Amino acid sequence: MIYKSEEIEYESLMETAKAMCVAARTAPKARGVDFIHTMIVTGNQLENIVEQTKKFGVTYGQDFCLRDGENLRKSAALVLIGVSYQQRGLNECCQYCNYTDCGECAREDGVCVYDPLDLGIAIGSAVSVASMAHVDNRVMFSLGKGAMELGIMGDKVKLIMGIPLSVSGKAPYFDRK
Repeated sequence: MIYKSEEIEYESLMETAKAMCVAARTAPKARGVDFIHTMIVTGNQLENIVEQTKKFGVTYGQDFCLRDGENLRKSAALVLIGVSYQQRGLNECCQYCNYTDCGECAREDGVCVYDPLDLGIAIGSAVSVASMAHVDNRVMFSLGKGAMELGIMGDKVKLIMGIPLSVSGKAPYFDRK
């Protein structure tokens, strides 16, 4: 049997994407409570995120969103890692959210400080997997925002970051204009 490089590289990239989602899931979380969500996007669905990201960039005058959308076009897959907003029940002993307790934070639609912290730790775990597999990647707010605008991770997920993946002779995510 003969395996062509394109087939091998795509299969390896997809296995890496799956392992990245596992790493995000098993990453440490505040109080051991898990509100992380993951997803892998490929094929035609990538173009929907490209277009939404670019639309967002035009609407808000953010040229980097146009660049990032084009970077996604050069990618084989996109790993999305998001978090839903919840409280951890630390109440008065924490107050890092700038509210008196978790109840007030929830009533005021505040954000528990541990949600974005947990997301950051999950992203760090995921990109370390990609790095160890030598798969080109970069964390992009813009692609996460594009995915969030499309609602592909559902209404509960309130903060998403995108990590495009590529296997090519030159990483498309560096030396960018």
